[in-house]
Amino acid sequence: MIDRVVGDKNRRVCPNCGYIHFTDPKVGVGVMVLDNDRILLVKRAMKPNQGKWSLPAGYLDYGEDPQATAAREVLEETGMQVAVTGLMDVYYNPESPTRGGASVFILYRARLLGGQLKAGDDAADASFFGPDDLPDLAFDSTRDAISNWLGAETPKS
Repeated sequence: MIDRVVGDKNRRVCPNCGYIHFTDPKVGVGVMVLDNDRILLVKRAMKPNQGKWSLPAGYLDYGEDPQATAAREVLEETGMQVAVTGLMDVYYNPESPTRGGASVFILYRARLLGGQLKAGDDAADASFFGPDDLPDLAFDSTRDAISNWLGAETPKS
């Protein structure tokens, strides 16, 4: 494979057969789950933003339905079962050497069905928070979603 400009980008190309390798974006899905006036958040056990709180989320694998992945991530990270009820937003996260994470983030809303709240998978903790007791938040998308929920200024980072 060699580097060659294809279209408007530098890409890896096979000089023998002409195959072009297109780098796919990392796609993440997340969920806003509300219980009365509280929002479900998870404390990150891993980088980036280890120790800060975010919406339950994870990467979309090839062939997965994004809504099914969103519900699975909530269950794996919090022990809570949800029904995805709609799309909230789609975020583009420009590439950064220090940020990591998904370059496209799909945010859904979901209705709580039940379960036992317990941190799991890559979450160090899971809890519901009211508007007045929000913890230190990890990502711009989480802050934006909570800001939209509150109809107020962007919460602290």
